[in-house]
Amino acid sequence: MMEFGLNLYSIRNLIKTEEAFLDTALKLKEMGYSFLQYSGGPYDADRIARVSEKSGMPVVLTHVPTQRIVEDTEALMEEHARFGCKNIGLGAMDRVLIPNKEALYAEIARLECAAQKMSEKGYKFFYHNHHFEFFKHGDVTVLDYMIENAPHINFTLDTFWVQYGGASIADTVDKLKGRIECVHLKDYKLFENKDALAGFEPRFAPVGDGTIDFKALIPKMQTAGVKYFLVEQDNAADLPDTLGQVERSIKYLKENF
Repeated sequence: MMEFGLNLYSIRNLIKTEEAFLDTALKLKEMGYSFLQYSGGPYDADRIARVSEKSGMPVVLTHVPTQRIVEDTEALMEEHARFGCKNIGLGAMDRVLIPNKEALYAEIARLECAAQKMSEKGYKFFYHNHHFEFFKHGDVTVLDYMIENAPHINFTLDTFWVQYGGASIADTVDKLKGRIECVHLKDYKLFENKDALAGFEPRFAPVGDGTIDFKALIPKMQTAGVKYFLVEQDNAADLPDTLGQVERSIKYLKENF
């Protein structure tokens, strides 16, 4: 049976204190989650280490600020060693860089430099996509430029944002083969909204509740080298039954994989 994790950003309202973080981690383990991505809460390596050890929930990936990644790479790796995590992630580049080709490419070069340093020490850098990486400069998307020009950058592929950006999730998995050990399983569901285009808009949803064909994609992702399948539902923290939202996802995944 496959194992799945949760990106804690989904339930950031439940990890604000160390006590709440531990209580939540234990509940997630009881639900059937096997590991965590740390994001959305106070970044304190010792705090993360204590909760991970007490709960028995490994932290396999993080999201940390760009400044720490590019300017404080060595210290960041030392901090991650405290909680046994070899994968250091960035949630996104500043979106204002995207249409500015010169500034964008300079930022990608800075990330590549940090990623190379991490690689030399046995760590891996993971960049998490949104939709704007499918913006094109000429005929080249931002994502394609990164793939070709930043060989040490790995990717946390986010299924919702690939679809929202108008790209094929399956084709993107193929492009990133060998560089996507981490993925975000995030479903894409249409909701009625009279103010939206044609009266409907896509929003985040528990895995299995939306339109993404995970039964076809997950085996393909395994073939592409994915090790850590992480549920993410950005809006779960804003809904009344936060834990119930992510419980729906793990129930679906355990029943089908």
